[in-house]
Amino acid sequence: MSQTSPSATAPLIVIDLQTGMFDGVAEPPIHDAEGIADRARALIDWARRGGRKVAFVRHDGPVGDPLAPGEPGWPVWPALGQAANEPTFAKSVGDAFSNAALGEWVAGQGAGEVVLIGAQSDFCVAATVKGAFAAGLGVTVVSDAHSTLDTASETAPQIIARHNAAFADAGVNLVTTKALTGG
Repeated sequence: MSQTSPSATAPLIVIDLQTGMFDGVAEPPIHDAEGIADRARALIDWARRGGRKVAFVRHDGPVGDPLAPGEPGWPVWPALGQAANEPTFAKSVGDAFSNAALGEWVAGQGAGEVVLIGAQSDFCVAATVKGAFAAGLGVTVVSDAHSTLDTASETAPQIIARHNAAFADAGVNLVTTKALTGG
């Protein structure tokens, strides 16, 4: 793990940490849901204290999906404490940068880099890493602040570890919550 601090202008982007990822109503909660929420809150506080901007990305699933607009699982998880001035960018595919407004917002911060946390490691987080690179951005992923669900062939911790290794191989700056927040 590189443990390099991201640039001071790099905004924190919170990917798909929506109610349906935590409440267990339609699907099981993501792995270590309570820990992910705690670390996400610590990182959001860290960003705010440092004057960094924070944005939330919300997946808009198709009709009938637990993350479909208007469904109980769709809103950003309220326990994260999203502030009124922190934007939410919608997407319907994995890559958060598929919403051009997110890229414009990042550019508006004067940022050449982003800090990513969220769900799911093997889908939207991985796709957003690729999208950020394609947009010419540097990428920091907080290695213990993204999560997913078990599959038939791998546990969530195995998937997370595999993606952290792949992120590092791709040139992502990997850091831990503790390394960033000092907590």
